[in-house]
Amino acid sequence: MQMNDMAISHHGCVLLVVTALSAIALCGFFITKTSGFGRYNTSVLVVILAISFGCIALISGFLPGQAFSGLLMAVVGFAGGMVVGKEQS
Repeated sequence: MQMNDMAISHHGCVLLVVTALSAIALCGFFITKTSGFGRYNTSVLVVILAISFGCIALISGFLPGQAFSGLLMAVVGFAGGMVVGKEQS
């Protein structure tokens, strides 16, 4: 068995790092959120999950880069509406 067979690929390392960062973001969300799932908490959870799954799908090759950029623009618009909605209430 050669050394290259045992080593994890660059692709696998990047996927592992993105998955770990997504898990850290979710843990941070659940540690710091207020009790209950109101409108704001649910929206933040949806944004975290959309970005996390989008990044994992992009790295895995299931999502083209153009679709991922559309996903990011939708998340930015959603987050902008969330911030404006919170300021008005």
